[in-house]
Amino acid sequence: MATQLRRYTINRGKLDDFVAAWKNGVYPLRQRHGFHIEGAWVIRERNEFVWLMSYEGDDWEAKDKAYYASPERAALEPDPAQWIARAEHWFVASVLPGR
Repeated sequence: MATQLRRYTINRGKLDDFVAAWKNGVYPLRQRHGFHIEGAWVIRERNEFVWLMSYEGDDWEAKDKAYYASPERAALEPDPAQWIARAEHWFVASVLPGR
């Protein structure tokens, strides 16, 4: 299973708008596309949104591209991406036994 940490810096004053749009649109849509959301957090003093997302399939890149190319993703309103000032993504690996 691949797990990715995503950290977004959100435009000042738009963090609550971003979170609402993400929870109502991205979160359920990612799940319908086979991704598992491990958790999501805000760091208010930095205008940041941080989340962990996993996928158990073989080709993360193809699955992620299919998600972004889907009509459902294109139809998200409001699109939370409009409020992202900076996006960073890293694949992470557990150091705990059995994980």
